[in-house]
Amino acid sequence: MAGAEIERLIQLLARLPGLGPRSARRAALHLLKRREALLEPLTEALGDAAATVRTCSVCGNFDSTDPCAICDDPGRDPTAICVVEDVAGLWAMERSGVYRGRYHVLGGVLSALDGVGPDDLNVERLVARARASEVREIILATSATVDGQTTAHYVADRVAACGVSVSGLAQGVPMGGELDFLDDGTIGAALRARRPV
Repeated sequence: MAGAEIERLIQLLARLPGLGPRSARRAALHLLKRREALLEPLTEALGDAAATVRTCSVCGNFDSTDPCAICDDPGRDPTAICVVEDVAGLWAMERSGVYRGRYHVLGGVLSALDGVGPDDLNVERLVARARASEVREIILATSATVDGQTTAHYVADRVAACGVSVSGLAQGVPMGGELDFLDDGTIGAALRARRPV
């Protein structure tokens, strides 16, 4: 049996999405076998990320600066805000290379089963941002799940009085699909074909 340090490494790796106990054991063994090439650089990168990465006070993205590089980019269109569930959705939209506006991370979706209500999401800050004179469109890019669509309708209702148009992703996003698992072409097509909500 492995020592306490190795078992701790395996248990922590098993907490990562997509890794169960067996995959975590294989990953730990691979890291330990390639200590200088993988384990030590990974340890350094994790330490650097823990010390420097923070949440953007404007949109909710992760970056080492606040505001983040996207919010601070003068080349981004300030008239459009794309609303995503989490940072994974923002990263997926950025990978498509199609959208050049700003973002807003909700921090999840409404879910009665998981006990997530409106107060648990970052909606009030979005409403405040939508009231800004420069914002003209809110693009709802939530997942095509029941909870994602419920959240989109709630957000659309909340920003309706702000005088902005509200649109949502259209074709290309399958029912039950999540942005982080879609390819770049599908995300790009869905963004270009967005429709009013």
